[in-house]
Amino acid sequence: MIAGLICLIIAADQLVKYIIRCDFQEGETLPVIQDVFHITYVRNRGAAFSMFQNQPFITILIPVIFMVACLVFLIWARKNHESRLQQVAVAMILAGGTGNLIDRIVLGYVTDMFDFRVFPVFNVADMAVTGGCALLLIYFVFFEEKKTSGSGGDRNRRENTDIKKDQSEQKGGDGDE
Repeated sequence: MIAGLICLIIAADQLVKYIIRCDFQEGETLPVIQDVFHITYVRNRGAAFSMFQNQPFITILIPVIFMVACLVFLIWARKNHESRLQQVAVAMILAGGTGNLIDRIVLGYVTDMFDFRVFPVFNVADMAVTGGCALLLIYFVFFEEKKTSGSGGDRNRRENTDIKKDQSEQKGGDGDE
């Protein structure tokens, strides 16, 4: 499921970008809701919100390192049966980063198109990264705390100690080993 989600996000991102590059000239805008939301073709040569323009070290190498870390986390999370929400969130971040990295490597810039006029222009990959970060925030605020406290490790250790004690008492011991 996670691999499918990653592929779906990358495919959707690349398809929308391809359509924009084919049908729009750079800087061309199409009002969808006048003065609120436009489709505007922008070539972003920087990172998030057009920062670090024309600095390939920052816009290629650092995302590659970050995406490798996401991939390693996903492999670890699956192996250790970590939260599905956490895995989906990191998969969205990985897919979005990959979609934008494809543009940077192949084109030398990232194709952006969603323009709310009061916010920097963005794309499907950016939405995936932002959505993944939001899901991680939700996970850590609402679920991680409950996982580590409450029914977490201390209770399990007490139960394991009680089981060993019961087994030892059944053998005639005093529970200490």
